[in-house]
Amino acid sequence: MKVKALKAAFPFTIPVMIGYLFLGIGFGILLTGKGYPWWLSPLMALFIYAGSMQFVAIDIFSKAFNPLNALILTLTVNARHLFYGLSMLTKFKATDQKKPYLIFALTDETYSLLCSTEPPQGIDRNWFYFFIALLDQIYWVTGCTLGSVAGSLVKFNTTGIDFVMTALFVVIMVEQWESSKNHLPVLIGIGVSAICLLLFGKDLFILPSMISILAIVTIFRKSIERRNVI
Repeated sequence: MKVKALKAAFPFTIPVMIGYLFLGIGFGILLTGKGYPWWLSPLMALFIYAGSMQFVAIDIFSKAFNPLNALILTLTVNARHLFYGLSMLTKFKATDQKKPYLIFALTDETYSLLCSTEPPQGIDRNWFYFFIALLDQIYWVTGCTLGSVAGSLVKFNTTGIDFVMTALFVVIMVEQWESSKNHLPVLIGIGVSAICLLLFGKDLFILPSMISILAIVTIFRKSIERRNVI
């Protein structure tokens, strides 16, 4: 059962594998380029496992540590995961012992896969979800390790490397747009985010955007679901 679920999950994670390997390599190079030891990169990938926050953490490490600012910044950057978790309550309800890891491993890309894919017939749903999450983290840890080792051996120009996270998000959005006939959720997300960006500025717009998107999608949930059927 487990082997079948692993084999079924792997093809769905290939796009994430490509993105995470390159993104992780970029992070590892960037981290070691700031003078940190190579082993810190895989360690962060194992226990923090938050791509965007790991990039932000590099700047936090480079400055005088302020616990309150670090806490607020972490909550702001990762606030979207609160809403990811709410939408996964039903899917994770019967996952038993796998639930803690599935919650921990719920990155943007894993969330996207869990929302958009269904296990093939005859495959255990819970193991399918688990292996999607596990494979994605393995890719991330591998990329971070390769990047940090390479960065410790060879000096790279790290200018622009931190943009790879933004590029990956754009690729995921385009992939979801092409795979779905109903583009309303994406348009709501883009529109609300743009309005909040204008109202609150680039440093404070994420949390209001997520709250507004959640409220709108909840209110118009039935209408959105009907468009999925059409």
